[in-house]
Amino acid sequence: MGILNVTPDSFSDGGRYLGQHDAIEHGLTLLDEGADLLDLGGESTRPDATPLPAEEEQRRVLPVLSAILKARPEAIVSIDTYHASTARLAVEAGAEIVNDVSGGLWDAAMLSTVAEMECGAILMHTRGKPEEWRSLALLAPEEIPSMVTGDLRQRTEEARAAGIAEDRVMLDPGFGFGKTGAQNYPLLAHLEQLHGLGFPLLVGISRKGFLTQTAYSLHHGHVPTPAQRLTLTTAANTAAVLAGAHVLRVHDVPAALEAAAIADAILGGN
Repeated sequence: MGILNVTPDSFSDGGRYLGQHDAIEHGLTLLDEGADLLDLGGESTRPDATPLPAEEEQRRVLPVLSAILKARPEAIVSIDTYHASTARLAVEAGAEIVNDVSGGLWDAAMLSTVAEMECGAILMHTRGKPEEWRSLALLAPEEIPSMVTGDLRQRTEEARAAGIAEDRVMLDPGFGFGKTGAQNYPLLAHLEQLHGLGFPLLVGISRKGFLTQTAYSLHHGHVPTPAQRLTLTTAANTAAVLAGAHVLRVHDVPAALEAAAIADAILGGN
């Protein structure tokens, strides 16, 4: 899954593709590089991000969505939004999947909207909202896998109750979303716990800040910028596939394809 952020403030590439022409061209490039699908978003959910009105989000993403599908009618696009109104308009414009970072928690109409539109749904785990993350009570790292598993089980039950077919659901453990640096590694190490829920898993580790904390000493006290985190991301993506991830959400498609190919070859050798 190639990431297409039409935002001025995303942590990694905010502002690079805010213009419609640049966003469209980047989306087409991600597809040319081998992305199986695009994840199009118009609102940053980095820590301390300011919530965006749905109308502005729609102004950013809908023209880009329409242009990409006009150029590549076969492309599969997911809309990265927690606003039910944006999800509805995007699916009507041709998006096939709604990727909600809140798992349907931040807009009471989201699950029923997804059920009505009969589209795919990615339900992500998050703990609190971006403006709350720095003040959340600390949890022991070993508490994280069971918490995420239990919370996502509840999200899938509510999705089912809303009328969303089980074969349309994918889960995302939400690396970095309300989890501090050290809490993300037990989640990756015990990803198999999520397999028991019975749904495909999406993992979004690309360029995340917790990776730099691990490599801090290797860089002599320098914190790698998001653009300098390719090797860190590749290592984490390889581990994710080995742990059973089905989809990688990434900024750098060619490197992710190579990481997945190596991991798949290792798994095939068992």
